[in-house]
Amino acid sequence: MFVAIQQKLNSHPVYNINFILMCMSTLLFAASFNMMIPELPAYLSSLGGAEYKGFIIALFTLTAGISRPFSGKLTDKIGRVPIMAIGSIVCFVCGILYPVLTSVSGFLFLRLIHGFSTGFKPTATAAYIADIIPRERWGEALGLHGICFSIGMAIGPALGSTITLYSSINTMFFTSSFFALMSILILFNMKETLVKKEKFRVGLLKISKKDVFAKEALPAALITFLSYVAYGAILTLIPDWTEYLGFENKGVFFIVFTISSMLVRFFAGKISDQKGRVLVIKIGLALLIVALILLGSIQSKLGLILGGLVYGISGGILSPALNAWTIDFSKPDERGKAMATMYIAMEAGIGLGALCAGWYFQDYLDRVPMVIYVSALICFIGTIYMLRFKNKPQTI
Repeated sequence: MFVAIQQKLNSHPVYNINFILMCMSTLLFAASFNMMIPELPAYLSSLGGAEYKGFIIALFTLTAGISRPFSGKLTDKIGRVPIMAIGSIVCFVCGILYPVLTSVSGFLFLRLIHGFSTGFKPTATAAYIADIIPRERWGEALGLHGICFSIGMAIGPALGSTITLYSSINTMFFTSSFFALMSILILFNMKETLVKKEKFRVGLLKISKKDVFAKEALPAALITFLSYVAYGAILTLIPDWTEYLGFENKGVFFIVFTISSMLVRFFAGKISDQKGRVLVIKIGLALLIVALILLGSIQSKLGLILGGLVYGISGGILSPALNAWTIDFSKPDERGKAMATMYIAMEAGIGLGALCAGWYFQDYLDRVPMVIYVSALICFIGTIYMLRFKNKPQTI
């Protein structure tokens, strides 16, 4: 896989050293916070907070969503690189503190703080890509970058579960922190791309209505919201469901879906450049519905693997297309705000899905299929909404 990526980089000189460094930083960042996901439900239960499992993801996404308007504005004002660094720094600090704050309230507080990481880094990253890559190849570049994110997502859960199984969960937390530290160090070598930079001042933290949403990006944001409700439910339920189906490693589903996602991201992004975002998004939504039906109806190890495989393919198709569609809508000097709008919708979808799934689930495994089927219905609503758009890239 890395050889293929390197060959692609060599054949396309627009992928310069800054792009390579950003991809490496993203890989480590993704591995850092995803490393924890399979183990957190059981860990929270061990602390005496089983009834709060829905908050593991919901609190994380709450602060991620709240921070988006700030990260979007600061990305467009003080620069892309500093905002990316903030996201990695939060992961580094939280990884160290999880073994220290061992009460249920302390854990939930850290999940709230940890959410600032994804509230900052992805927003600035997408704007950075749009700065250094020609417009006609945004989908391709976002797909290639997404491969690195997927590698991190695949490495993280597998490594996290393995470390916890053979060492301890505290060792896993410290390893997560180390990965975030390496992500930070890489960022120090990246060149800033924002031309008209401002020095940070407290006044920049004042957010008005116009700073919260980029109205032109709302169509992409709505589809993002509807498609990520299912992801929030999966993050909450799949670790327990995986164990129920007989897998020892709770990261199996995450490994399968991230690897399959990784294999299609680059090609899906490139196709969206050539054939249009709308067509690719419709295909991605259809496959997402199929994946959820497989997960809910085939209650076995095979069903989990097949569902994870198709889910990963759908995510690999949707992610670069939705990101590129958002940038298509955006104004050049407001790319940070446009991406923040899309990511706010993503966090809202994940948070709502996680909160509702956790509230309904409450460790009753026979309720898992119903949650998954409802998630599929929500994705179907998104498919219906997409029928209003013609198959062509949306531009301002």
